[in-house]
Parts: sequence; C-alpha cells; structure tokens
Amino acid sequence: MATVLLVEDEAALALIIKDSLEMRGFTVQHAADGEQGLHLFRQQAPDIVVADIMLPRLDGFSLGEQLRRENQTIPLIFLTARSQPADVVRGFELGGNDYLKKPFSMDELVVRIQAQLNRLGLPTNSPPHEPLKIGRYVFAYTQQKLRLADTEIELTNREAELLKRLYDHRNQVLERSTVLLDLWGQDHFFNGRSLDVFVTRLRRYLRDDPQVQILNVRGIGYKLIF
Repeated sequence: MATVLLVEDEAALALIIKDSLEMRGFTVQHAADGEQGLHLFRQQAPDIVVADIMLPRLDGFSLGEQLRRENQTIPLIFLTARSQPADVVRGFELGGNDYLKKPFSMDELVVRIQAQLNRLGLPTNSPPHEPLKIGRYVFAYTQQKLRLADTEIELTNREAELLKRLYDHRNQVLERSTVLLDLWGQDHFFNGRSLDVFVTRLRRYLRDDPQVQILNVRGIGYKLIF
C-alpha cells in the first residue's frame, strides 16, 4: 500500500483528494502548509508527494527544492492553478516529476500517481475490495462489474466510481457538487448534464431489483436506497 503526502491548503479540495485516494487504497497524510509538509516528509517517509504551489509559510516550489536536497528519487507532483509556461518549466527544474493544472479530475490525478509509483516499482494500492451487495446485485468495484444472477454488466471507470460513491453514501444524500469536483474536476452546467446521464445509466443497470433506487434530491444531489 503506497503512502501519499498531500500538501494542500485549500481544505475542501484536500478533503476530496484525500477521500478519493483512500477509497482507491492509498494511505494519505495531509499537510495544510509547506512547513508542515516538510515536517511530515521527514517524519513519515511517504512514497510520493503531491503538493500545491501556492502554499502558506513555505510555497510549493521552495518545498520541492528542499525535498530534492534531501531525497533525489521520491516522486513529486505539483498541483497549481497557475498556467504560465515559465511556472511549469520552473517546477520541472526544481525536481518535479509531473505538473497537474487545476481544475483536474481525480481519475487523472490517480493515473499520474500510479505512473510515478510504477516507474520506481512501488505498489500502487491495497488488495482488491470485497464485492459489495446492492440489493440483489453484487458490485465488484475494482473489476468494474455489476452482477445479478447470471447477468454481468461491464461498467466504465466513471460509472464504477460514481456507483461506489453512491454506495458509500447509501441512504444518505450525495451532493452533486462533491461528485462533479471529484470525478470531473469542475462543477459547471455541462458536467452536471453529463453526471445526469451517468445516473440514468446506473438506474437502468439496477432496474431489475425494484428495491434499489437512485433518488433525486432536488437542488442537492442523489440518494441510493436499497
């Protein structure tokens, strides 16, 4: 199981990233500023560092520079809203292995983390999750499959991720904005329409068990009940 040091001062985004990575089997240590990030790096010896650039107390570039003085091999991914080519170049010059511009999807971040860990031959996550029961259905999250008796549905990555979040919040409201930021990286109208399409697909997949429903909670989000 790989350990990720996340250095991000934006609390809401940090929580989304942390939850998303932990659901995929990573262990996540979070620091809210650069100095705390440096302290955790020295204390916990993570497998990879994901750091924002605009940080209080010690900015991400300075943090990256210090990390490289102390460790030449640990993967370092910079997160930033800054898009100037000079900033990207500086990030790589200071020893960054990758550079991800905000807003981004959690899927993209996970793929980049896994690529860096694979490069060093490090494990990327924990053993597969046990299949989950949703009414009469069996949901194999890591295999992205939904089964009912002899019928098996192959899910896309985004369908599986959305169903997992609904399952984790079963009988509770899952807010649209949380899902959009987590899976699409942005909360705006066109992504919202796309989310509605994915919810409709999941309803169709689950329609053979009338006890399983995905309810609309007007103006807030969705609720999976079974």
